[in-house]
Amino acid sequence: MKASSYTCFIVSIFVLFSISSAASYDPVDFDAFLQCLPQHSDHTVSIAGAILTPNNASFLSTYQLRANNLRILLSATSRPVAIITALHPSHAQAAVICAKRHGFQLRIRSGGHDYEGLSYISDVPFVILDMFNLKSIDIDMKTETAWVQAGATTGELYYSIAQKSDVHGFPSGVCTTLGIGGHFSGGGYGFLMRKYGLSIDNVIDAQLIDANGRILDRKSMGEDVFWAIRGGGTTSFGIILSWRIKLVRVPPRVTIFTVQRTLEQGATELAYRWQQVAPKLPKDLFIRLQLVPINNGGNNKTVTVSFIGHFLGQADGLLRLMNVRFPELGLTRNDCSEMSWVESALNWADFPNGTSIDVLLNRVQVDRVFYKTKSDYYKAVIPKQGLETLWQVLMDIEDIFVQFNPYGGRMEEISESETAFAHRRGNLFKAQYGIQWSESDGGINATGRYVEMSRRLYNVMAPYASSNPREAFFNYRDLDVGSNESGETDFEVAKEYGAKYFRNNFMRLAGVKAKIDPENFFKNEQSIPPLPTPPSH
Repeated sequence: MKASSYTCFIVSIFVLFSISSAASYDPVDFDAFLQCLPQHSDHTVSIAGAILTPNNASFLSTYQLRANNLRILLSATSRPVAIITALHPSHAQAAVICAKRHGFQLRIRSGGHDYEGLSYISDVPFVILDMFNLKSIDIDMKTETAWVQAGATTGELYYSIAQKSDVHGFPSGVCTTLGIGGHFSGGGYGFLMRKYGLSIDNVIDAQLIDANGRILDRKSMGEDVFWAIRGGGTTSFGIILSWRIKLVRVPPRVTIFTVQRTLEQGATELAYRWQQVAPKLPKDLFIRLQLVPINNGGNNKTVTVSFIGHFLGQADGLLRLMNVRFPELGLTRNDCSEMSWVESALNWADFPNGTSIDVLLNRVQVDRVFYKTKSDYYKAVIPKQGLETLWQVLMDIEDIFVQFNPYGGRMEEISESETAFAHRRGNLFKAQYGIQWSESDGGINATGRYVEMSRRLYNVMAPYASSNPREAFFNYRDLDVGSNESGETDFEVAKEYGAKYFRNNFMRLAGVKAKIDPENFFKNEQSIPPLPTPPSH
């Protein structure tokens, strides 16, 4: 399988199950919450049809539909008291006002791709605000900008751009069912990152609902809040309604390639060389390294190393470049395919060549697996001995993969304080370690074993990864790096995971939080707490 087979964790599996009851709450408070909602929403679009409680026939299916990690879904100890499937911005405003007034925690879900499920689980009485229906995309080609609502998916955005232009695109994720709301707020990276940076580097305005239910734009929220929601995760600060983005220019034809080598075919030397070459290539070229262990039976194991490339130009130019900068790979014309930018997005999402771009309009990830993901940043080349250690662990574990995504280019030019996303200059590449399993592998009962295997790989790579702190990617959420309880946010605990996700930006984020949400209404197990007020003397 190629990039997105793992990135989106798409493997055929279907599970029927029931979930346990909601955490204990006062029915009187819940009735008051339900009565509050229509009082604070636009009466031209009734909120009644957007409110789902456990008594509704579609409650369970709606809850499951955008809960993409079966490891989380099947281990959830409680369910929401209600799901608000907002049909109008005022429904989201009402959810904030009424949940805050009547003592319910609010979890916000766009696409349901939170790796630890924090958008749809909690151990305290909570309501899910599902943004999936707020999905409009309004493109203005005169200004080369677009307003994109939080519930739209990356696939829908790519499709909408392609309907307007064959020379525009947007730097965003490989998986096509990601919700724009959460994906952008954690950074939003993809195969255009070396050319144009992250999604947030191309966001020019936003609409945010604050803890008082007000809709704020960039001007009214202020530059500090606008800075924080670009990379700091919006769910600590409010609810993102929509982003205004600047489209980027792409050529009419781009070139993609995949070259695979096994250990027996010299993959170690090539992977070692890739670390030195990929971050320094021209911005137009992005080459991902993907590592997958292969068991050919018995003790006949190896690792397949895939070099997955995307070039903003035609094949002839790519070959000239590669012959100079990375001749060891031996790229040939037969390895290359030219296509439009939107077709290349389909390829990254692992759709077969010739697939209609209409597939980008499929909004829900139907096939799901159990998975655990961890991340790392690398600032120095992994020595060959380290690669050989990595190969051995991969072959021992088997049900695991690694992706290395190169930095350099535009990512090297943006300072770590320009947005809340701090992982910029000085990184060679970012790593994702993913382990996945299905019902046939033991399902939920095998969780402990597989999670422990992911931790084993993570521990093995510690000598080579960033340190003090060991950095992590916020959108690859990992509770192992530190977490609070569902209903509490201890600042000292938050400093631990905050330093890994946000480096030196954490304290500024906490200061912004103290201004926009001083009562800490918006919180989860890895949210940013308000900066404590210094004691007076």
